[in-house]
Amino acid sequence: MTVPEGGAYPPRDVDLERPSVARVYDYFLGGSTNWAVDREFGDRVLAEFPLARDMAVANRLFLHRLVRHLVVSRGVRQFVDIGSGVPTMGHAHQVADEVAPGAARVVYVDHDPVAVAHSRLLLEDHGDPERHAAVQADLRDPDDLWRRVLATGVIDTGQPIALLLIAVLHVQQPDPVTDRDIGPAVVARYRDLLPVGSYLALSHVTDDGVPPDAHARLARLKQLYDAAGNPVVWRSRAEITALFGDFEVVDPGLVWTPLWHPENSSASARTVTFASPNGSAVLAGVAVRR
Repeated sequence: MTVPEGGAYPPRDVDLERPSVARVYDYFLGGSTNWAVDREFGDRVLAEFPLARDMAVANRLFLHRLVRHLVVSRGVRQFVDIGSGVPTMGHAHQVADEVAPGAARVVYVDHDPVAVAHSRLLLEDHGDPERHAAVQADLRDPDDLWRRVLATGVIDTGQPIALLLIAVLHVQQPDPVTDRDIGPAVVARYRDLLPVGSYLALSHVTDDGVPPDAHARLARLKQLYDAAGNPVVWRSRAEITALFGDFEVVDPGLVWTPLWHPENSSASARTVTFASPNGSAVLAGVAVRR
């Protein structure tokens, strides 16, 4: 059995025959919760699209700034992070506790058993069971997922919640029956479940408005992920905006990840530089339910 660089064995139900989106992302961020199949695929991606690692880092830095902004500037104290992935390079509860120690509540949700297992290990060592939890659930079944989130006892639906869908919706969400992508319909249901005053935050890869030389590389990137059994979809700016529904998009709107409240960066944040912000190829935004 191949073990990750960190030395831990995978859970028994982990598929090591094909790369996992969450574990490849962990590899790009410099984590160790990945296996040979993930690293080999990640290296193929980087060989054809070297900016993929910087895109991933810029996206994680957006998550950090997002949490700080919502906690400090908007008073949010509850987060549900769907598709949270492997806890690499600062998870939401760690960032929240830096700016509001002991105040924020966070539930992590992922379908990947490795991501969930490692989130639980992280929380056992550096979490508070009354304020933090990790559950395994399928994004495509919002009502079941929401029941599992509420069953943790961490989230109070009488108070605003920040729902995070960070770098998850460009991974296709196939309907079990029709195999069609149901991402937008699923997001609409999550919007319905959120109480008034809540926030929906998302980031999404796009080929709309990127530098001219990025189009062919993004097309090739899609081919690689599709062929590896993890089909993706690059939505346009208009399609990504539509995911917010009738929620009110807050300043600065839907922007490239490096442009979303850069003033909320921490002093120790990693530096990622693109020739121009659209080189990140990821749009990010936050909207509130009025």
